Amino acid sequence: MADAVMEPEVLVIGAGPAGLTAATYLARFRRPVLVADGGEPRANWIPVSHNTPGFPEGLTGRDMLGRMRAQAEEYGAVIEAGRAENLRPVEDGFEAELNGRTVRVRAVLLASGLQDHHPDLPGVDPAIRRSLVRICPICDGFEATGKRVAVIGNSDLGIREAAFLRTYSDEVTLFHIGPPEALTCRSELDRLGVTLLEGSFGGVTLEGDRVRAISWGGTERAFDFLYSALGTTPNCKLARSLGARLAEDGRLEVDLHQLTSVPGLYAAGDVVRGLNQIAVATAEAAVAATAIHNLLRQRDGMTVRD
Repeated sequence: MADAVMEPEVLVIGAGPAGLTAATYLARFRRPVLVADGGEPRANWIPVSHNTPGFPEGLTGRDMLGRMRAQAEEYGAVIEAGRAENLRPVEDGFEAELNGRTVRVRAVLLASGLQDHHPDLPGVDPAIRRSLVRICPICDGFEATGKRVAVIGNSDLGIREAAFLRTYSDEVTLFHIGPPEALTCRSELDRLGVTLLEGSFGGVTLEGDRVRAISWGGTERAFDFLYSALGTTPNCKLARSLGARLAEDGRLEVDLHQLTSVPGLYAAGDVVRGLNQIAVATAEAAVAATAIHNLLRQRDGMTVRD
């Protein structure tokens, strides 16, 4: 490409842990990389993460992303606010629209994450930021040890999450707000020691550092934490437009090198089928970035011939 120093070779879509990790790796591989930052990453909602490797004292999502962004920019990655749109294949790569211009690259890494389905409760956003309402028991279930825990769900996912939280608490209640037939495993609840309440919310009161009261059919119940098990929607629109293969949960299927079914299109992080964890996202990003670098080396004749 002309003026390869200035023009990106790789477009990374998403500026969460996966996208920023990939940007650091690619920049250190001396690949001109452009990151399209389409908005607030999911990780930015994390009040304090205690399972991020290397930070036993905990780390906020905002601080983590700030460090990762600074690291990527230190090595020359360009991070631009804006949503990449109209991704399409062209000869030797892809084109996308970003902030009113066409960006042409040789490879794309999709790290666009997913959207959580938050419960329809007043003040839910600040409650998530304060850890009163939570979305990931794998991330912070340990902090629920010995606490009174509620789970809100509308399918068997609620049962599975409530069962997982029994690892930490003897007092777990599942609020099922979906149709009765959506719970196909309800017979398991008694065996698992999970209390089931069905219906609709009357109201929630957040007081101090607790979910002090949940009104259910006129009865007040107090909990320390409320976990949402209402599912997610992966941000796969761009990949779907290219015909990328999806898993049953709507997320992207990739091979061992994080390559989708579309040549030159890689994916990492929550948009990929698997465990929604920062450590997993960064590992997938490292694998994808290395695979992209090696792909471009091969195309340029810079690998050893067998």
